[in-house]
This record gives sequence, C-alpha cells and structure tokens, in this order.
Amino acid sequence: MDLATFIGIVGGFTLMLAALLLAGSQGGRILTITQFIDPPAAMLVFGGALCVVLTSTPLRVVLQLPKILLKLFVNQNENLPDLVNELVRLSEVARREGLLALEDQLQGVRNKALLMGVQMAIDGARPEVIREIMHAEMNAVESRHYVGKRMFETMGRCGPAFGMISTLLGLILMLGNLDNPDSIGPSMALALVGTLYGAAMANLICIPCAEKLSFLSRQEQLAKQIILHGVMAIQAGDNPRIVAQKLNTYLPPPLQTRAKAA
Repeated sequence: MDLATFIGIVGGFTLMLAALLLAGSQGGRILTITQFIDPPAAMLVFGGALCVVLTSTPLRVVLQLPKILLKLFVNQNENLPDLVNELVRLSEVARREGLLALEDQLQGVRNKALLMGVQMAIDGARPEVIREIMHAEMNAVESRHYVGKRMFETMGRCGPAFGMISTLLGLILMLGNLDNPDSIGPSMALALVGTLYGAAMANLICIPCAEKLSFLSRQEQLAKQIILHGVMAIQAGDNPRIVAQKLNTYLPPPLQTRAKAA
C-alpha cells in the first residue's frame, strides 16, 4: 500500500480542519464542523466536475476510474536496482552458457516486459524487431496512463470553476430573497462553502493525484527503458560488467552502489 497518498490526502484535510477550528475558537466563539457541510454545494462541485469528465471522456474509460484510484493507494513500483541486478545476472548466464540457456531462467522472472524481451532474444528476433515491439508497448502503456492522469487534471481544473458557479448561484438566491431573512443563511452557505469545496478538491485531491499518476508512469517507463537496453546488451553478448555500467546510468548514485554490490 502506498501510504504517502493516504497520508497526503488525509493530512491535508486534517490541517485544514485544524486551522478552521483554531481560527473559530478565537474570541470565545464556538465553531462546529456542520457549518462547513452543505449538500447542495457538494453536489454541484463534485457532481459537476464528474459530469465534465463524462462529457470529455468515453464512458468505457470513465468506468476505469475506481481502478485508477486503487492504483494511487496500492501500487508496486519496480525496484530498479533489483531489475538491474537481474539483467546483469541474465547477461552472465547468456555469456557463459549462451542465449538458449536463458530459457531455464525465465521461470523466476515476474516482470512481464523483461520476460517478453528475453524471450524474443532467445527466439532469435532481430534487435530492431525487439526494439520496435518494446517501444510500441511503452507507447501503449504511456497512452493508457495519460488518460487516467487527464481525468484527474480535468476534475482539478473544473472543481474551482464549479465552486465559483456555486458562489454565483448562492449570491443570486441571497439577493433575490433579501426580504426573507431565513433564506439568507443557506444562500450564503451555498455561495461560500462551494468555493471552499472546489479549491479543496482541486488542490488536495485531484491535482496531487494527477501528479502521482504521472510519477508512477515515469517510473514504469524508466523500468522499461532499462529492460530494453539490458535485453539489447544481452543479445549483443556484452560483458556483464559493461551491462551493469550501461544500466546503472539510469539510477541515482546511491542506487548504483546497491546494484554494483549485488
């Protein structure tokens, strides 16, 4: 489980609520959370942002939103030093026993891209064919990731706009019923709380989640780049030390040390 996502979202809302309670407690005033709960404003802001996503994105893609949300909290980033070590190990076997000997090593390989690349090398595929297929796979994965990121970016962009719409509607209702004091409170709540909902949704949820998806996509693409260059080096019969040096260039210095020491 990715605790960073959970801690970030919950921590952001907790800090906001704590600030509200502290500010409201000054001067002997009593502040309750119910003052910031307004169902009409929430329906307009959250529902409106979701409707914009439905309008701009095919339904079959929007239905994948729960799966994308789950990925934000439950994701398994590829351990890049372990991936480099695995490729170096495979290069040692290939250099010592030949490419066909890698057939027996595939049972312990869990990474699908690595399994595909090594299998193509064993089958004797030309380097340009392997490169073309793996680049196509990388582009397809990147396109799928972009769609999920775009949905969150759209909600983050439209949330404050619907908050402003909520504010305008609340002001219209208030100004149209100035002769009815009982309607002024709910109208002002719709006006001000809607703006709060829109800003909080955009800056505490949608935009950070879009950035997290972008980060996860870059990490996956980096892992695939390492696999591609590793498979190319194995097929070319490079010395394992050269393979390690090539692949370690993708890692920051602390992780390079771990990869070399393994």
